[in-house]
Amino acid sequence: MQLWRWIPNGLSFIRVLLVIPFAWALAIGLYREALVLFVVAAATDGLDGFLARFFGWKSRLGAILDPLADKLLLVTTYLMLSVTGVFPLWLFLLVLGRDLVIVTGGLLFHRFIGRFEVEPSAFGKLNTLVQILAAVAVMANQAGFELPALTNTLALWTVTVMALLSGGHYVTVWGIRALRGRTS
Repeated sequence: MQLWRWIPNGLSFIRVLLVIPFAWALAIGLYREALVLFVVAAATDGLDGFLARFFGWKSRLGAILDPLADKLLLVTTYLMLSVTGVFPLWLFLLVLGRDLVIVTGGLLFHRFIGRFEVEPSAFGKLNTLVQILAAVAVMANQAGFELPALTNTLALWTVTVMALLSGGHYVTVWGIRALRGRTS
């Protein structure tokens, strides 16, 4: 079984590679193709996580590569949907800004206060789920699937609210920890 330990990391790497054709498909308006690539990428995410947990094939590389691949896919999604005019640019800036604030805060905490354990909160996980579901709904809507007329608007505001709530939650929790000068 040790021979197969590379599979979760290989799947994460495939997800990174899928970002290029996915972004290209969105850029030229091939929403059905982009949707298929997004679903394939999401499936590799689920499969690599399952394999890592079920078989114990976890690694330091996987702990970094998996969330990095996820963020790359989601940030690219919101960038391309904004560049192509499906979403306003400010939504992409909010999604990216939230992530940058969290990463910068974590690095500063680690540098000046103490060890920063990267552990997604329930709000962070819900934010990611909302971003994924909103992206799928909007791409499906753009691809011509019959969805309610308010799909894009509902996706826009749901992502906005969750980005603000989850970002605020991280800043509050880790800000309090920083003021207390401890990591627990």
